[in-house]
Amino acid sequence: MNDEAEKLANEVLSLSRNKLLVGLRFMDVALSYHKRIAYEGSLATDGTNLYYDPAFVLRTYRDSQEEMVRLYLHMILHCVFQHPFIGVSVDERLWSLACDMAVECTINDLGLNGVSSPRETKQKLIVSEIQKDLKFLTAEKIYALLKQADYPDWALSQWEAAFHSDDHEPWYIWAAEITLRSAGVSPEEGTAPSSVTEQDKEFWDQVSNQIQMDLEVFSKQQGDKAGNMMQNLRSVNREKYDYSSFLKKFAVLGETMKVNEDEFDYIYYSYGLEHYENMPLIEPLEYKEVKRIKEFVIAIDTSGSVIGEEVQMFLQKTYNILMQEDSYFSRVNIHIIQCDAEIQDDVVIHNRDEFEAYLKSMKILGLGGTDFRPVFQRVNQMIEEKQFRNLKGLIYFTDGYGTFPEHKPPYTTAFVFVEEDYEIPDVPPWAIRLVLQHEDITDGGVEI
Repeated sequence: MNDEAEKLANEVLSLSRNKLLVGLRFMDVALSYHKRIAYEGSLATDGTNLYYDPAFVLRTYRDSQEEMVRLYLHMILHCVFQHPFIGVSVDERLWSLACDMAVECTINDLGLNGVSSPRETKQKLIVSEIQKDLKFLTAEKIYALLKQADYPDWALSQWEAAFHSDDHEPWYIWAAEITLRSAGVSPEEGTAPSSVTEQDKEFWDQVSNQIQMDLEVFSKQQGDKAGNMMQNLRSVNREKYDYSSFLKKFAVLGETMKVNEDEFDYIYYSYGLEHYENMPLIEPLEYKEVKRIKEFVIAIDTSGSVIGEEVQMFLQKTYNILMQEDSYFSRVNIHIIQCDAEIQDDVVIHNRDEFEAYLKSMKILGLGGTDFRPVFQRVNQMIEEKQFRNLKGLIYFTDGYGTFPEHKPPYTTAFVFVEEDYEIPDVPPWAIRLVLQHEDITDGGVEI
C-alpha cells in the first residue's frame, strides 16, 4: 500500500508541475529540477530534493486540485527566490513567515488560472496593512519590517495561518551545516546531514537570473501582473562587490617610493653590504608603478528628493576607502560637484587635509529638480582645458530620476543609488548602476 501511495502521489506532483508549465514556460527548468523523496510530514524542499508525504499529497489533491498546484508553485518559488540559502543567525520564525508572505503575494500577483486558494482574501487584507510601511514585498524587506515592528505573538500566529504552506526545516539544517563547516567544525555525529551542495546554490543563482531575463519580456506582455516576482528576482540577483574594489576601476598608473620587488635582486645587494663595508653592489630601484586614485570626479545629486545625511555618509565612506594605504596618491585632483538642475558647487581636492576639511564644512546646495547633463558638460569642458590629464571615472550619487546625457562620455561613469521602497530607475547602457543598502554606506559590500 505504501508503494502504491508513493506512486500515486508522484503522479499527482507530476500533474501539478505540468499544469504550472502551461502558464509558466519561463520556469520550466526550475519546475523540473528536484529529486522527489517520500517522508513523513507534509511538503518541503531544501533546494535539492522535494520531500513529500504521500498521504498528505493525496489528501490535499482530493480536497482541492488547485491547492495542490499552488503548493507545488509555492515551494519552487522559495528556491527561485533562494529563500532556503540563509545564514544560521536568522530568526527562523520571522524568516519563514517573511518568505511565505513574499511567495504567496507573488502567486496572487501573477493571477494564474488553477492556483486559487480560499486564503487569498485573508492574505490580501494582511498585505494591505503592511504595505502602509512597505511597498515592495520581498522576503528581505518583510523580514526587516517584522523584526523592527515587533508585532505581538497573536498577530504573527494569525499571519502564519494565512500564509504557511510547506515545511522549512531543511533550510535550517543546511544553514547550520554550512556555518559549522566554514568555521572548520564538523557537524555532530548522528546529525542528519543536508543534501544541499554549493553546486545547487549555483544552479539556483543561474535559474533566477535566467527567469528574470525571460520575465522582462513576460511582464511587458502581461502588464504589471509580474511586479512582485520581478522585485523578488531583482533583490536576489544583485551581484555583490566590495566598494573599495569598485573604486579601483578608476585607478591610474603612477609612481610611488617603493622598492620594485619584481626587478630588485636582494642576493647581490646583501652580498655587497656584508663584504664591502655596507656598500651595496646594486642600488635598489626606488620607483614602482602601482595603481592609485589620482584623478576622479564625485558628483552629488542635490535635488529635493536626495537626503543630505545619506550624501554625507556616502562621501565619508568614499573618503575612508580613498585614504587607505596603496589606494591614494599624496597629491590628487578630485572634483566634488553638487548639482540639481544646474551646477551648485565645484570643489577640487588636492590632498587628505582638504578632503577632511570639506567633509567637516560641507553644506548641501540646490534642492531643485534633477538634470545630470550639467555635470558631464562641466567635466568635458575641464578635460578640453587640460584640467584633467587622465580622468578614469565619475561617480554620481543620486536617486536616479533626472535627465541623462544622450552620448557616452570618454570616461567610466557609475550612478549610485541607496535602495528605498521605490523602483530604482535604469541608467543608460554606457553607465554602471550600483545599488547600495543603507548599511553599505558605512560598511560592507555594494550591489551592482
